[in-house]
Amino acid sequence: MLTKISLTNFKSFRRAEVHLGEMNLLVGANAGGKSNFLDALRVLQGIGNGFTVSEILDGKPKSATSEVWEGIRGGSAKARHLGGDDGDTFGIEVAGRTATRSWRYSISLSPVFGRVVRERFDTPEMDIYQSVDKGIGTGPAMNVRVYRGEVGHPPSLIFDRARPVLPQFAERTGVEPLRQRIASEVAEQLADMQRFDPAPSVLRGYSQARRVERMGEHGDNFAALVATICGKDETKIRYLDWLRELRPEEVEDVGTLTGAVGEPLFMLRESGHEFPAPVLSDGTLRFAAVVAAFFQPDTPGVMTVEELEKSIHAHRARLLTELIRRQSAGHGPQVVATTHSPAVLAWLQPEEYDTTFLCRRDPDTGEGKIQPVSSLANFDEVVQTCSVADLFTEGWMEAAS
Repeated sequence: MLTKISLTNFKSFRRAEVHLGEMNLLVGANAGGKSNFLDALRVLQGIGNGFTVSEILDGKPKSATSEVWEGIRGGSAKARHLGGDDGDTFGIEVAGRTATRSWRYSISLSPVFGRVVRERFDTPEMDIYQSVDKGIGTGPAMNVRVYRGEVGHPPSLIFDRARPVLPQFAERTGVEPLRQRIASEVAEQLADMQRFDPAPSVLRGYSQARRVERMGEHGDNFAALVATICGKDETKIRYLDWLRELRPEEVEDVGTLTGAVGEPLFMLRESGHEFPAPVLSDGTLRFAAVVAAFFQPDTPGVMTVEELEKSIHAHRARLLTELIRRQSAGHGPQVVATTHSPAVLAWLQPEEYDTTFLCRRDPDTGEGKIQPVSSLANFDEVVQTCSVADLFTEGWMEAAS
């Protein structure tokens, strides 16, 4: 899992540092920086995938070997904080854990030139590599000091400056095998993210595939995933139980209908009748898709969800909080979700206040600020007499930050 992310001159954030847990919620007014923080995770995912700097920020069209990659909002033109220092660059530092070790990775990028400026990767036990160039230079190559665990000055190798070093190092011949294996593990960990923002228009359609183990970012192949989930009785029962929580008096069964050439379409059975996806409400479809995401056989390491409660009744929004809490615990995906719902906040447990983050803009400088709600002035005392949901809706959080 990812344990810490620090941002420098990225979008609305001049300086920001966040310590993450298994379930992480981002709250705050519109334009407070919630989506900008998710964009930072998007950059890390692109790094893990081995894309160029320009592709990470601006997007990448579908090819014979890859799907469409959507860059960050605003692309490279809006990636850097306008009032930031350090030239034309922005930086991200991230710490995390694999199954066997902790690690730390930092990178500084120039969105204007589409180049890596600085990069370093290490663990508490060993240095792995660090760039030694000053600035972005004029050429396409970057000198990187590569550590081997041997006595003497470590050698420098040349890497392509248009791509982050991490995925290149993971594929490079001639580097020390243990360090290369660690780099490969971390690159895979960063790549194994799923941005999830299901669109009802996509969820209502037939899937192109018959069965899949992970659906697309906007709910592509949702019905195919449901077909996979329903293929195992135990998984189907668990999935159906959550759907019945949404509409306890109505839902009898879940499954798929079949199109002319065998393509699946999502379906709920209620009161003895089958209701295909095109006639279901946006809220029902979105809830069904979010729940299905947590039953994907190919579960991502990190899942981000925009506006968790979108189109869902406030009374049912608490179900999603409970779902995330259960499914992210232990070996489930680490979740980072944005929300505007007091109902979601009302369902939090006290230990989750440390990973519920208020995002806001400084009224004087316009800089984005992010901090745990538990760190707000007098929070511990005030929360004893007023619910977190009320503190949020009444504007107390913004005033106390």
